[in-house]
Amino acid sequence: MEFIFRIFQDYRNLYNMIFNKRTHTCGELNTGNIGESVTLNGWIAKRRDLGGLLFIDLRDRYGLTQLKINPDKKDIYETALSLGNEFVISATGKVIKRESINKNIPTGEIEIDVDILQILNESEITPFVVEEEIKATEELRLQYRYLDLRRKQMTDNLVMRNEVYQIVHQYYYKQNFIEVETPVLMKSTPEGARDYLVPSRVHKGKFYALPQSPQTYKQLLMVSGLDRYVQICKCFRDEDLRADRQPEFTQIDVEMSFVDQEDIFRISEGLYREIWKKILNYDLPETFNRITYDEAMNTYGIDKPDFRIKDIMKITDITDTVRNVDFKVYQESISDGGIVAAVNLSREKCLLKGEVTRKIIDNYTELVKKLGLGGLGYVKYNTDGQIQSPLSKFLGEDIMINIKNILEAKEGDTVFIASGKKSVVLSALGQLRLKIAEENNLLDDKKFEFVWITDFPLFHWEEEDKCFVGEHHLFTMPKPEYLHLLDSKDKDEIESIRANCYDLVLNGNEIGSGSIRINVSDIQKKVFSIVGLSDDEANEKFGFLLKAFKFGAPPHGGVAFGFDRIISILKGIKSIREVIAFPKTVSASSLMDECPSKVTDVQLNELGLRIKEEK
Repeated sequence: MEFIFRIFQDYRNLYNMIFNKRTHTCGELNTGNIGESVTLNGWIAKRRDLGGLLFIDLRDRYGLTQLKINPDKKDIYETALSLGNEFVISATGKVIKRESINKNIPTGEIEIDVDILQILNESEITPFVVEEEIKATEELRLQYRYLDLRRKQMTDNLVMRNEVYQIVHQYYYKQNFIEVETPVLMKSTPEGARDYLVPSRVHKGKFYALPQSPQTYKQLLMVSGLDRYVQICKCFRDEDLRADRQPEFTQIDVEMSFVDQEDIFRISEGLYREIWKKILNYDLPETFNRITYDEAMNTYGIDKPDFRIKDIMKITDITDTVRNVDFKVYQESISDGGIVAAVNLSREKCLLKGEVTRKIIDNYTELVKKLGLGGLGYVKYNTDGQIQSPLSKFLGEDIMINIKNILEAKEGDTVFIASGKKSVVLSALGQLRLKIAEENNLLDDKKFEFVWITDFPLFHWEEEDKCFVGEHHLFTMPKPEYLHLLDSKDKDEIESIRANCYDLVLNGNEIGSGSIRINVSDIQKKVFSIVGLSDDEANEKFGFLLKAFKFGAPPHGGVAFGFDRIISILKGIKSIREVIAFPKTVSASSLMDECPSKVTDVQLNELGLRIKEEK
């Protein structure tokens, strides 16, 4: 039996050699394979001539293996001399022990003594060298993305992306969720950003929209009785782009019936524990931190606080402490309804290595000025017990000592003070906290701090348009204790309404957002009324959803997580473009296939469209 098996193996190896059929990948061979005859296919990463002997590093997505070409094998040697980087080749030979071991790669103890070498395809000289320490600009990399993706670093990003896909699918399957694909062509509805519109050839003058999220469809699935829905889906938003935002992105979309906020938190936290354990072997806590939106803004100056520095430089309102000081700047801020707030730059907690010099203070002052403040005051509590501050003649020693006690400052610490409109002061001090944390390396990338931000405002007042808009979206249920304020005509009371919605923040990045939904028609009408939507307008935009709600809509809620951001954090990468196979630039264009692009007049005529020329 063993003899027959050996004959079969020899026959298979011969077949593989004749037809260039690879027997192994470039990342799996080791000393256990020594003596075997193998065939590898891949791309040439590097060729080296060492005194007649040729060595080739052959690469595929699994790794890299060294090939040895002996000059005694003349035909093979001549072929090898003609090879260039990125040629696609097939090489067959015996696995032998490598004389010079490379401990940096898994296959570093072996090499292939090549007996058969065939060029499968040649390559022109590439616009940049395909190597890990890439020297090309991002624009050039995006233009030739298919070359960039040959690099192990980029391949590994996509491999991890696939691994997390599988974990997500399996996790929700075990939790009894049903994966449902929702339409990509849908009705245009206002959801905060502009829709990408798709003109209809059949229905001229009418348009589909690409979904900003499957929000309305997943709510309809709850009405359908599919009480646990999940989907890893594409979303599209035609909005002004920032450095790390994509016009199309991927999210994990979840909706459940007969649940409350705690149920959604429990299911979601379980998902992240499973991902972090399987991908990083990192144990996340059983429950995540949580704070309200108001706590986040008042303490950290931002609605996505980085909890790696949660106990450092908290913002403290000292308005009452300085209310009666004879300082015009503070008095004007307070009389206009603003605040005076401070943060403590603690020498101990911020791991300061030197003095807080005047140059450092000036740099911080310039930062907050760009963020809308008039300036930045400071009080230095020196190690010799002296207090140094340009505000000393206004505040006096007693108040400066009082501020020290309130902020728990010690000798060697510096307290920064800002005044003005509350939202501006909190935001500026929040950004100052992050700036100081970055400068002093306080943001440990190997630490993962999750926090739920809850109880967001239901509405946001748009000062320019003098109207209310939904803070998250218009289907978010108000918290029960605020329901009566939906009938109010008072702007402040309406602004005070808090919603049953939540964001999940990880290391200062918003990675998820969700809410308990409105499922009662009367409440939905009141919300529409506050944002200025009449019954007719509401029916025109959301009539299909409102009609569905009349047929027994269950209580339901959900959450959506940014898949691209999750992968970038797992990989320790700042930009989500690095974990997307074919991303767009900041200007929402693709340099590789040159889209968006013009279309022909014939295509436009079919759609009943024409391009309006700009004057």
